[in-house]
Amino acid sequence: MDNIIDTTNRIMRLKNYSPKTRKVYLLYIKEYITFSKKRGINGKQKAIEDFLLEKHERKQSPQTVNLALNAVKFLYAEVLKDSQKINLKFAKRSKKLPIVLSRTEIEKIITATDNPKYRLMISLGYACGVRVSEVTNLKVADLDIDELVVHIKGAKGKKDRISVLPEKLQNDLRNVIAGKGANEFLFSSNRREKLTTTSLQKMFRKSLSKTDIQKPATFHSLRHSFATHLLENGTDVRYVQELLGHSNIRTTQVYTQVTNPKLKNIKSPL
Repeated sequence: MDNIIDTTNRIMRLKNYSPKTRKVYLLYIKEYITFSKKRGINGKQKAIEDFLLEKHERKQSPQTVNLALNAVKFLYAEVLKDSQKINLKFAKRSKKLPIVLSRTEIEKIITATDNPKYRLMISLGYACGVRVSEVTNLKVADLDIDELVVHIKGAKGKKDRISVLPEKLQNDLRNVIAGKGANEFLFSSNRREKLTTTSLQKMFRKSLSKTDIQKPATFHSLRHSFATHLLENGTDVRYVQELLGHSNIRTTQVYTQVTNPKLKNIKSPL
């Protein structure tokens, strides 16, 4: 197994897969090989089907099952060079609407964050529609404070994009970058190391718990709220798509279901 895992990791690095994707794929490939050997299954199709069925039986999410299937497909196609098609469709994903916070709720969370550094990071999460990793990866050179623009580099899918900065945060951002070099991280620890996504997510949960908000919100809910509120303000969905960095317009259009004004104008008959 070690040889297969090493080869898989090498090929993924050559294909420039992100460290996160490599870690997940290697995890599922190890699971699959161990599962197949333990069950003594020789046939590829049956081995994959049984592997995925076990995940279903363990109540794992459709997203997890699909990731595992992608990993196994990569193993056969790119590592083992097996040209035989894997005749399996992806698991259906649950069509849940995103958790969206109101403007008042976001203000409550920001106000509840005592640490100025984390308060600014949470503010940027909403104001720019950025992911938690994109906030922690920001460098001084990525900001054009005068033009109210932020350059998100190497985001999900290794794509760069531009997003907006609010005038409201101009002074706070100037204070943060004061004395820092262009290539330094915008937010760092007391030891001048990059802050982790875990610490930011933990701070968000702590701030959320101080409020009376009952929604099961996460840091990513700030990004959902950014998109929804832009659409409510009349921003064209294709501009929102660009700001979020979505490859497919359908991904962005889910927010139109959250903020459909025609539905909101319907009054209950009660």
